[in-house]
Amino acid sequence: MDQIDKFHTDLLNELRTEGDEKSSPVSDVFFERMAGLLEAEGEIVAADRVGFVAAASNKTVRIDGIGGDPREADGILSVIVSDVIAEDEVKKINAQDAKKAFGHLINFVAASRRAAFREELIAGSPEAGAAATIASAWSSITKVKLILMTNAVYSARTDAVLAGTIADIPVTYNVWDLKRFQRYETSGRAAEKLTVNFKADFGEGIPALKASSNGDQLDSYLAVIGGAQLGEIYEKWGARLLESNVRSFLQARGAVNRGIRDTIRDEPEMFFSYNNGLSATADSVEVEQSPGGLTIVSAHNLQIVNGGQTTASLHAARKVSPETLGSVHVQVKLTIVPPETSEEVVPFISKYANSQNKVSAADFFSNHPFHMRMEEYSRRVLAPAAEGTNRETHWFYERARGQYLVERAKKSQAERRRFDMEFPKPQYFVKTDLAKVEMSFRLQPDTVSKGAQKNFGEFAQRIGAEWNRSDKKFDETWFRRLVAKLIIFRHLEKTIPKQPWYPGGYRANLVTYSIAKLVADLDERDQLVDLDAVWRRQSVPRDLSDALLLAGEAAAKVITSPEAGVNNITEWCKKQACWAVLQRTDVEYGPELSNCTIEPEDARSAQRDGQREEAIVSGIEAQAKVIEAGGEFWGNLRTWSNERRFLSPKEDGVLKACAAGTSRLPSEKQSLIAVDVLARAKEEGFLDESEAPRVRISSLSRRH
Repeated sequence: MDQIDKFHTDLLNELRTEGDEKSSPVSDVFFERMAGLLEAEGEIVAADRVGFVAAASNKTVRIDGIGGDPREADGILSVIVSDVIAEDEVKKINAQDAKKAFGHLINFVAASRRAAFREELIAGSPEAGAAATIASAWSSITKVKLILMTNAVYSARTDAVLAGTIADIPVTYNVWDLKRFQRYETSGRAAEKLTVNFKADFGEGIPALKASSNGDQLDSYLAVIGGAQLGEIYEKWGARLLESNVRSFLQARGAVNRGIRDTIRDEPEMFFSYNNGLSATADSVEVEQSPGGLTIVSAHNLQIVNGGQTTASLHAARKVSPETLGSVHVQVKLTIVPPETSEEVVPFISKYANSQNKVSAADFFSNHPFHMRMEEYSRRVLAPAAEGTNRETHWFYERARGQYLVERAKKSQAERRRFDMEFPKPQYFVKTDLAKVEMSFRLQPDTVSKGAQKNFGEFAQRIGAEWNRSDKKFDETWFRRLVAKLIIFRHLEKTIPKQPWYPGGYRANLVTYSIAKLVADLDERDQLVDLDAVWRRQSVPRDLSDALLLAGEAAAKVITSPEAGVNNITEWCKKQACWAVLQRTDVEYGPELSNCTIEPEDARSAQRDGQREEAIVSGIEAQAKVIEAGGEFWGNLRTWSNERRFLSPKEDGVLKACAAGTSRLPSEKQSLIAVDVLARAKEEGFLDESEAPRVRISSLSRRH
């Protein structure tokens, strides 16, 4: 069985199992899982399920999902058709099959603009909400993106291909097939890396100067690109150009800087002088040398790591002031980063390129220490055996896409079986899972409802700021309670669809609103959910489940009764007004609720006890590492660090003690300091010879 067949078999089995657990059809589970990947990839800003097919004017109209409100997505309307084939054998589809599916989507978009069609739809239904969004946002739409998601293998190549217009608005086709999903889940990249061919596809190459010499670690160029050309490139590739940009999560999507806009409109010839330009990376470039100078003809895997707002503003200007773009020019600093080093180097380039921006989580990449710590806990901390079992397990946190499958694939068949028992697939979670769970408990259900990217952006801002103030709260107890929140969240995902009051949709919204409602009501009583009890049980107690479902029933009534003038329930869930209405709603929980709550001071006391225990363990581990590395290692580190002048006198003394080896055993406190210095030194380029070779990036790492 080859890799794609294995992936298909595993995917179907997982979809069927999850469908049974959640009482949901496989088609819904497939949409939720794969649309979530599209959100993570930046293809769409949200993933709102619809699931509608009918006949209108003798044509088939169909839509399975909408990628959020286009007014919040740079004017891009993303509509989705989702086909899951339940057969065990991998099926193939061709361009004609895709064209037929896209035709049904086009029919729905076109029909949505007609009042008669919208009036025939059931009020409050997902399809009515999607049609209302399309109609009300039509004047703001600049592009229609048609997306086909399928577990078949697509025989052609269709990625951001221009395919005509609807009422003079350009339409593109995008196919996400089994192979594309398999690439993304195993390596974190859903498609072949995009190649921007400036000369062949966008009119001309861009003039450049080589800014590096033969002895430099990385090649770099200083280039100038026309505003119209940059806007056209963004029109084709959109957020995929920003996928390594730390601000692709953090900046307001679609927001156009007023100063940039005014310069484009009023003083386009001064844009080059006023604007800071772009910082970008690429895997490689093709250049041409002519009498006029050097020209970059194409760039493979071009990524804008700073300047996303500039790029989006130029793209927006194509609609409001296209006549001025011909006079706009933008400077570009382009660094060539080989693929094998990009994961380590690109975050540093982006971090320092964005250092002038006061964003608390500006470097909240997968290698941010918060994610590294959560990953470390997830591999080390054993979860108690769940009821009915006698085996302790781990909750696997995947801080970088593909870690779980890659880790599993490296093992032999026997080792894989042990891995599956130790790290069961249902106990695997990613950054966006962490964000939506944590933000639900932080009383932000309206933000969670806005989709994975926007929610993660808000989460990153908050956690990044808290981490900068003090990282001590993010300890092992915090991780255990995070897992308890995940257990609660996933329990509701399974139980809510089975309730008699379940409205038949909006499950994701109901889960986050149910949790936020109960947590808010307990806060009024100066009580907390006893997360430590959930961790110990590895399941949700009956009394807690009943209370959450009572909150869920109240949430269902609020969600399905939007305020006057709001026709789209999904959009209603994204509004603070929806959350405000639910907060004012009274829920009678009953006396049993006290069985699963805890006083805040008791929760704080438990965390302090956990921190003391963790400190003892950490000190012993650090001391063991110091002894294991040996005196020569710490002596070399001391010399290396002193040459770069970043040791304090106290740290220098500690490394001196460690370098003495067995003649002078360092204390646990000293060992912790030494391990911390080692971690900082690695960030600055120190190479630990005991580890696998890594790229040295000392010339790129500097303090700002």
